[in-house]
Amino acid sequence: MKRTFAVPTLNGKCCAHFGQCHSFALVEVEDGVADEVRYLDPPDHQPGSFPRFLAEQGVDVVLAGGMGVMAQNLFRENNIEVHMGIGIDDPGLLVEQFLLDQLPTGKNLCNHGTGDHEPVCEG
Repeated sequence: MKRTFAVPTLNGKCCAHFGQCHSFALVEVEDGVADEVRYLDPPDHQPGSFPRFLAEQGVDVVLAGGMGVMAQNLFRENNIEVHMGIGIDDPGLLVEQFLLDQLPTGKNLCNHGTGDHEPVCEG
């Protein structure tokens, strides 16, 4: 089974907040084996543009530190898995850890779009 993973990145590492990334690391995985990481520049950041862009790239799984509710809903509508609370690390390593069921996840690192008034976004 082939799956494509996307990790939002800033300076080559997973970005804590999805909407603030400078690029996306894409990793294709087939039969449990990950290909090399390739980087794509995202379109201009407008509401919903990143999820649509990744859906067009055939992404199946997103690993991110955090993201707003709108992005989460758009991914869900496109049947794309989202795993949040991912640490700031190398995208290839994060995908490998995910494949081995060793990727630590946690709470959404960003409350953007939740109605809370104090953002907790980092990055």
